[in-house]
Amino acid sequence: MELSVKDREFFHLVKDATFANPFSDTRVELDLKISRLSPKTPYAERIDRVTREVHDRIEILDKNGNITLGQYSGQDREFVRIGLLFDFFHQFIEKFDALIPEQIKVGERSVPVPFAEKALADLHKRGFGAKEASHYFAICYQFRRAFYFIEHSLIGSSQCMKELRRNLWNNVFTYDIGLYDTYLWNRMEDFSTLILGETGTGKGTSAISIGRSGFIPFDEKNGCFVESFARSFVSLNLSQFPETLIESELFGHKKGSFTGAMEDHKGVFDRCSPYGSIFLDEIGEVTYPVQIKLLQVLQDRIFVPVGSHQQRRFRGRVIAATNRSVHEIREKHILRDDFFYRLCSDIITVPSLRQRIQEEPDELDDLIYYTIERMIGQTSPELANMVTHVIKKQLNKYPWPGNVRELEQCIRRILLKRSYEGDLKSLEPDLRSRLAESIGRGDLDAHSLLAGYCYLLYKRFGTFEAVSKQAKLDRRTAKKYIKQWEKQQEEKNASSVPCL
Repeated sequence: MELSVKDREFFHLVKDATFANPFSDTRVELDLKISRLSPKTPYAERIDRVTREVHDRIEILDKNGNITLGQYSGQDREFVRIGLLFDFFHQFIEKFDALIPEQIKVGERSVPVPFAEKALADLHKRGFGAKEASHYFAICYQFRRAFYFIEHSLIGSSQCMKELRRNLWNNVFTYDIGLYDTYLWNRMEDFSTLILGETGTGKGTSAISIGRSGFIPFDEKNGCFVESFARSFVSLNLSQFPETLIESELFGHKKGSFTGAMEDHKGVFDRCSPYGSIFLDEIGEVTYPVQIKLLQVLQDRIFVPVGSHQQRRFRGRVIAATNRSVHEIREKHILRDDFFYRLCSDIITVPSLRQRIQEEPDELDDLIYYTIERMIGQTSPELANMVTHVIKKQLNKYPWPGNVRELEQCIRRILLKRSYEGDLKSLEPDLRSRLAESIGRGDLDAHSLLAGYCYLLYKRFGTFEAVSKQAKLDRRTAKKYIKQWEKQQEEKNASSVPCL
C-alpha cells in the first residue's frame, strides 16, 4: 500500500511536530498547520484539535481493515509509524499523567501500571514487535515525565523562562527526538551538564527536571517500570562538607578507612541508579584534587571508595551547578580546564527573578499565585491579591537578590506580618557602604548624601510618608530627593559614570 500525496504531506507534518521541542515556536507553528486554527487559539484547544485530526486521518486509512506497519514500506512506513505512535500517545496521555503523581506519592517503589497490558496490545495490533512496543511505551512515559517536571515546576511567560524550558527539554531529548530515539536514548550518561545562575533562581529545580526525566525501561513481566523515577535523582551540596569528607560523600568509604569510619558508607555515585542522575551543587567550591577525581569518573566511569581497592562503575548522568558565571569560572580558574570541558556537554543558565520581571512584569503576579497555592494546598485569589498589593507597595523596583527563594520567604513574611522590608544588603551595590566610603573620602556633597539616605529609607519602608517621618522632612521634599537619586542612577547606568 502507498499513502496518497495529501496523506503523505499530512503525516510529514505530524512527524515534524512529533520530533519538535514542545516548548518551541516551531512546534506551535506545526500544530497550527495540522489543526488549521488561528494563532490566538488557546493551547488546550489547539492540542485537542491536532490530536483529533491525526486520529481521524488514521481512522480513514483504517476503513478497509486494521492499519498495520507491515502494509507500508520505505518513507510511507516511517510516516505511518510516527502517526500511529502519535495517536497511541494521546490515547493514553491522561493515564500516563495520572501515573506521575502516584509514583511521587509512593516514592522509591515502582508502582504497577494497570493500563500497560492494553496499551502494549494496541501497539502489537498495529504491527509493532514486543521489544519495540515496550520501548515506545517507556518513551511515551518519559515524554510525559519531562513535560510534567519542566512545565509545572518552572512557570513563567517571560522570554528567558521560555528559553530555559526549551533548553531543559533539549538536554533530555536533544534538539531532535528522532535523533534521540535512533541513537541516544540509552547513551545519555555521557552528556554532563553545568547549570549556572544566581543563588535562589531554581538551579536545583532545573536539575530535578532533567534527573527525573531519563529513560527507564518497562518490565512487562512485572507490569511496572524497572525503577521509580523518584529514586533516579541523587543530590549533594558540596559546600556543606569539609574537604576531608567530600570524597567519602562522593565515592563512599570502607569501615575503618579513617578515624570515625565506623561502618561502610555508600557515596552518591554508588547510590545513583543506572537510569538516574547525580546533582552536584556548588561545584565551584571544590578543590583541584577533588576535581581531578571527579574528572576520572566522568572520563572512565570508574571510581573507588575511600579505603577500598575495588573499582566500581558509575552509569548515571552528572549534573553540576554553581552560582558563579562562566566568565568568573574561566577568568579566575575556578574549575580546571580539563574538568570544565568534560563537565560542560551542555551549559544551561537559569535567569534571575530580576530579569524575568523586567521582561514580563506579570510574571511576579503568576509566581505569587503559584507559590501561595503550593504553600496552602489550594488556590486563594484573596491571599494572592493581598500579597501582591504589599509587595508592589513596599518593594517597587526591588532587585530581588535572593531571587525566587527570597520571594517565597517574602510571601511567608507577609502572611505573618503583612510586611516585608527586603534585603537591605542588596542595594546596588551596597549603597550604605558607598555612602560611607564617599563621606570618608570627603567627595560627597550634602545634597547627594541626603538623596542617598532618603532612598535607603524608601527601600526599607516603601512609602514617601514613612521616609518623611523618619528623616524629618516634608513629604514633597523626601519624594524629590528619592526621585533625584533614581534619576542619577539611571544616568549613571547609561553613561557608566559613578554617581557617588
